[in-house]
Amino acid sequence: MIAITKEQVISFHSELLEKTGGLLGIRDEGLLQSALVSPFQTFDGLDLFPSVIAKISRITYGIIKNHPFADGNKRIGVLVMLALLEWNGIPSEFTDDDLIRIGLDIANGEMSDKQLLKLILERMR
Repeated sequence: MIAITKEQVISFHSELLEKTGGLLGIRDEGLLQSALVSPFQTFDGLDLFPSVIAKISRITYGIIKNHPFADGNKRIGVLVMLALLEWNGIPSEFTDDDLIRIGLDIANGEMSDKQLLKLILERMR
């Protein structure tokens, strides 16, 4: 899997907020790091998130749910998801409504990472 680094996410976040507005800054760097590494956990030698898409889903969920930035967590979570799908050669088609729903529903506790995974699989071309 082509992964994303903490530095890349921070850079994307700065660029995103320059374009769309919002308060720059990291609220908790540890929560960002946790969101980026948790999909690569194993138990008894087996990946907890075995597929690339499951890992992307978990990273997206973690960024939005962990709320590591002062502002723009839903936007950066969705942007990271789209970037990782593209970088990993996974063609997908999301509507604007899909992307808004992902951000809001995860933040509000109405969408789990498994539900996000299902949605990503449905939107693959």
